[in-house]
Amino acid sequence: MASFVPTSQETVEDQRLYTQARLVEVECLDCLARVGVKKNSEHQTSVQWTAEAQAQCPDLVRRKAAADGARLVHARCPRLAASIEAAVADGRIQIGAEDGY
Repeated sequence: MASFVPTSQETVEDQRLYTQARLVEVECLDCLARVGVKKNSEHQTSVQWTAEAQAQCPDLVRRKAAADGARLVHARCPRLAASIEAAVADGRIQIGAEDGY
């Protein structure tokens, strides 16, 4: 699979904004895995998993083992989802895109 490699400074900045802008670190209240989260709307949540967080989450570890080498796409942990909802409820995560991000 081809990989996108930005060549101009503007493109590098666009890529950074798209993947990292407004990410808030959230820690799972169960396993303590830390992920980056942003919500552009009430129904849309972006979660950036690190390799460390994936290895720490028992739900993802179990799913990865069951996937038998297949790529986990859209994997979701219900305990982390509850932790994200709690962060939204207490105001740590703002809902809504700013300047398209």
